[in-house]
Amino acid sequence: MATSPTRAALYTAKAHVTGGRAQGHGRTSDGALEVDLRAPAEMGGEGGGTNPEELFAIGYAACFESSLGAVARRQKLDAGDVAIDSKVTLYPTEDRTFQLGVVLDVTLPAIEDDETAVELVRAADLVCPYSNATRGNVEVELRANGVAAS
Repeated sequence: MATSPTRAALYTAKAHVTGGRAQGHGRTSDGALEVDLRAPAEMGGEGGGTNPEELFAIGYAACFESSLGAVARRQKLDAGDVAIDSKVTLYPTEDRTFQLGVVLDVTLPAIEDDETAVELVRAADLVCPYSNATRGNVEVELRANGVAAS
């Protein structure tokens, strides 16, 4: 759903891409991000630029961290200096299409209780727009302080 006349948009990101993932270039309308797109060497490309999976990994982790902060504030918890290591993997399917897999490994140094950390990560997963967009479409593995949360 790109637009909805019944809701007010909070923000719309705009970008322009030419050349695709192999020899492309992308930039945001505000000029804050400009990248050369290259297929990674692991996929037979030349490397030397970024790729959609790397951009998705950064975007998802950043969005998830913000969602986690919002959930922690609602629960009157101090999440501290959260760090998220994200992995986005591209998988071929049997029908010659592609799927993504995601791992978000969330470190919450201020939350020492594993159960609290896991519940906080699970709650953030319900709030995060990336999680909501991918739910049911992308296999996502969540970890909180090294403990499985999904």
